Amino acid sequence: MNSVFPYTARNLYDWLTSGEDVVVVDVRNEKEFARFKVEGPRPFPLLNIPYFDFMEMERESVARLPRGKRLRFICATEASAKYVAEIPGKHGFNDAGYLTGGISSWGNLLVPRRVAAAAGYELYQFIRPGKASCSYGLVAGEEMMLFDPSRNVEFYLDFADRKNARIVKSFETHLQADYIAGSRMIAERAGAEFLANEADFQGAKIAYTPLRDGRRYGFSAGGPAIRALFTPGHTPGSTSYCIDDTFMLSGDTVFIRSIGRPDLGGRAEEWSKLLFATMQAVRRMDPNLVVLPGHFIAWDEADSELVFRCPLGEAIRRNESIYAMDTVDRFIDFIKANIRPQPEEYARIRRINANLEQADEEEQEILDIGKNECAASAYARLQTA
Repeated sequence: MNSVFPYTARNLYDWLTSGEDVVVVDVRNEKEFARFKVEGPRPFPLLNIPYFDFMEMERESVARLPRGKRLRFICATEASAKYVAEIPGKHGFNDAGYLTGGISSWGNLLVPRRVAAAAGYELYQFIRPGKASCSYGLVAGEEMMLFDPSRNVEFYLDFADRKNARIVKSFETHLQADYIAGSRMIAERAGAEFLANEADFQGAKIAYTPLRDGRRYGFSAGGPAIRALFTPGHTPGSTSYCIDDTFMLSGDTVFIRSIGRPDLGGRAEEWSKLLFATMQAVRRMDPNLVVLPGHFIAWDEADSELVFRCPLGEAIRRNESIYAMDTVDRFIDFIKANIRPQPEEYARIRRINANLEQADEEEQEILDIGKNECAASAYARLQTA
């Protein structure tokens, strides 16, 4: 009996996380598949058999599907996957599902993981598997603060509602280039205060509160203090946030593996000097601070609870070949040797995030899809100190 059913991006994440015996079949064309594909915390079978192959060579395409397996089809928008999922049933398969909302639903998925539940507050990491990025939520009493939210505004509003809290502040670590940021939308929808570094947002058509280096920001009553720490380099206005003198939300400055690349603004040498100075300051910080990064490169950076975090001292040790560079000239040479073209859409995303250019919902979906390219050495050749 043919059993074709819809499944959600969260269903898929849960299957891949728990190691369920499923085979993911992506029916987009090879170019789209190469640009952005599903990845998970565990290895899993992933096939790319384009939709038109099923149309033109049905038997040959079905022959590529493993027998006795649970098939999970994916396409760009849902319709093609739904259509193709019907085909194996004619050839003896009986467990096929199609991803509702298409690949963009995977790209927009947010998975909450609790980082801490201390006296008076809860801190959450919202993992975005399709973007290899993380945003954060801090809840104290009936208030919630966000850090680097994505454009999936409904998720954050629903999460706050489940926590019986209202979103009062939304912080940005920098003017994002790799995804469309949600702080402005959150401010409009929830009446939250938008806070950002004017070194990045000066000239933006956004009502925001300029951050002050070293200033502490808090809740109306109780809860931990949040200290803004200017850490320029990835952008001139890059800012980290220290929560309760325990956690460091490092944005795109400190990664568990690598550091943020300083060339996305087209001024690699100038921004590399800023980043080099920031790295020296980071080395002097408390090594026990728990780094909570804005991005990850691979799932093996997550801990046993599938949270992306590590002590600052460990992050520095993991990237010792970079942090050990003792002169700014040497660091600039490293950056220049590892510069790779930034995605064409990044310049436009920056303008959209500054509200200097508009994009409709469909355009935002297209611009926002795909993994980030924000690390300085994610695809670089091996460097030695």
